[in-house]
Order: sequence, then structure tokens, then C-alpha cells
Amino acid sequence: MTEQKPFRVLLYYKYVTIDDPETFAKEHLDFCKRLELKGRILVAKEGLNGTLSGTAEQTRIYMDTLHRDPRFEDMVFKIDEADGHAFKKMHVRPRKEIVAFKLENDIDPHRVTGKHLKPKSFYNALQDKDAIVIDARNDYETQIGHFRNAILPDIETFRDLPKWIEQNLSDYKDKKVLTYCTGGIRCEKFSGYLLRAGFRDVSQLDGGIVEYGKDPEVKGKLYDGKCYVFDQRIAVPVNRTDEDRVIGHCHHCGKPTDRIVNCANPECNRQYICCEACEKKYQRSCSDACREHPRNRWVLEHGNLKDATSVK
Repeated sequence: MTEQKPFRVLLYYKYVTIDDPETFAKEHLDFCKRLELKGRILVAKEGLNGTLSGTAEQTRIYMDTLHRDPRFEDMVFKIDEADGHAFKKMHVRPRKEIVAFKLENDIDPHRVTGKHLKPKSFYNALQDKDAIVIDARNDYETQIGHFRNAILPDIETFRDLPKWIEQNLSDYKDKKVLTYCTGGIRCEKFSGYLLRAGFRDVSQLDGGIVEYGKDPEVKGKLYDGKCYVFDQRIAVPVNRTDEDRVIGHCHHCGKPTDRIVNCANPECNRQYICCEACEKKYQRSCSDACREHPRNRWVLEHGNLKDATSVK
């Protein structure tokens, strides 16, 4: 029997009315700090969106407490085991939205959203040759992993997705559409947007990639690479079969890897794929300009390498 790890990482959301997000955020932050949890939580009038880490006991108390609140009694928590904290600090912040879509006419998932497909149903739907599969995540997320044959929008932020759809997929409104994201929250609004834009048959992966990888029957099949996560782990495995493979390639040398770093230029800070050897060779810089930046963080930490190779 596999020994359980001492820490847990929770990922969760709930679209539910919170009348006073500012007060809720302040009180919730105090509660999380008393439990010695670490993570990031967003609070808005439309609901709660969080990911945090703590010991098994700390996270159990957190989940039990939220489940005693009628607003969150059916909240679904996605749970990963970990060796330690996945965050450095604890933040709880009030926002206008719990995921920034920024539409002029907002989507209410309680009124319009796509059909929710459990992992097995989504796996079966993926094999429909007439269906199109749309990844609702940003480009830096999809570069290390995605569903096989999925459409990967060239976007830097979630709010860029509607414009990309209008420019690239307006002729596919009669197609069967499958959408997915990390934990499901983005698809709640994105699938609703697609329906409102005239797409007729829209379904979303219930629980997102994270739940798909945990499903004991599906085991992450047809997902290639890893799943980007917004904590210190950066990437987690999804496909738990022998068909798992690395799909990312080092920005510099092209070597297969799913290792993501932040460019050492603080004014760039781009997240890109870089193997360990090239991180040192190119001083964790995505370009010559970034490597030569006077506040290059890698150089400040390690010193300048006189023989540093030009970034191509």
C-alpha cells in the first residue's frame, strides 16, 4: 500500500451568491491564516474560486468548515497529495469575477452553460470524428500538455478567448463542441459564451483535466503531456497509462521536456519551456535582450557567465 503524503493541495470553485465579497475575503483570510494554510482565493458576488495547501488535518478542517456553510455544502474539492506546501503565502482577494472573462454582457452559469460530461463520457465524445475539441486555457498552459487533436487558441489570457473564437471558429457553429480547462471553472462561462454566440451543441469536461486524470477507469487517456497548475508544482501528470508522453520542447535546444521557467528579465517574466542545461547556458533568458537586461535575476543570483551563448 502506497504511503500517504503529509500535505494536501485543494482546488475548488463554486458559483454562488456572496453578498459582501470584501467582508467575506477579510474574514476568510483570517480563518485560513489561523489554520496555517497557504494559497490563493478569489471572492466575488458570483462565487468563490480557490487553490490552497496545508497538512491533511488542516485541509480537512477547511473543507468541513465550508461544507457546513449552506452556500458551499455541495462544494467539490479536487485533492492532490504533496510533500509540502505548494504556495509561499496566503492570499484572499475580492474581485469582480472569480475568473476574469470580462465580457460586456456577463455569463451566468446558472442560466446558460454547456452540458457537463463526466470523464468516461468525455473520453467517448473525444473519439467522435465530427466533434471539435477546444482548449479554454492560455498558450503557456497548453504548450506542455493538451488533449490529442484539440484546437489550441493562441491566447495569452482567458479574456482573449471570445475574440479568438469569433475570428477563427465562426464557421463551426453547427459542429459538436467539447471544451475543457484545468479544473472546470473557465468552461462554465466559456461554454455559455459559445451557446450564446450561436454554437448549437456544446459540452464541457466536468471537473476539468484534474478530475479526468484521477478517474480510475479513464486514467487520463488521450491526454498528452502534463497539466499546468498555478502553484509551485507548475505541472502535474494526467495520463496514467503507458501511452503517456512528453510533448513540450526546450525553447533553446528543442529537447523534449515539460519543464517551465520564468524568464529572468523581470520586465519580461515570460513562462517558457527550458531544459536544465539551457537554463544555465542561456541564463534563464528567452532572448539576448532579456539576458543582457541589467536586472536579470539569474545573473544577479549566479553571476554573469562570460561564455554565455547567444540566444537564437
